[in-house]
Amino acid sequence: MGRQKQWVVKLSDDERQQLTDMTRKGVHSARVMTRARLLLLSEQGLLDQEVAQRQGVNAATVASIRKKYAEGGLQAALYEKERPKQPPKLDPQQTAILIAEVCSTPEGREKWTMQLLADRLVTLGVVDSISDETVRRTLKKTRSNRGKFKVGVSLR
Repeated sequence: MGRQKQWVVKLSDDERQQLTDMTRKGVHSARVMTRARLLLLSEQGLLDQEVAQRQGVNAATVASIRKKYAEGGLQAALYEKERPKQPPKLDPQQTAILIAEVCSTPEGREKWTMQLLADRLVTLGVVDSISDETVRRTLKKTRSNRGKFKVGVSLR
């Protein structure tokens, strides 16, 4: 006989009904629905390996979901915690300086490259260091271009 499971899933009637409704209606993400099915099967006393085979996941995933349920309840098992986001590399004032540079003409060149813009921001003392990829992402978010069209000139 195998050892006892460390984290046992004992669902209340309300939780069981909620999980059953979730799996039948299909309005949640696939990840949440898979976790709901894992909890329902785990409550039936199946081994992690059996549950994993039925759902096409790893046995460690089943154990992880059971642990999250035992420690934090249904919401903790179904949904991931909010992850901390990294603050933006450029604040609004620095972004404005970048956009102003994009609108100007670089010396000895026809248009800016991402690396030239990154180097220019460092030269101006706007930032200590910045990558060309950060410049590209910032320009993409602000929907700025590097001089594809002349500033102030109509296309017609």
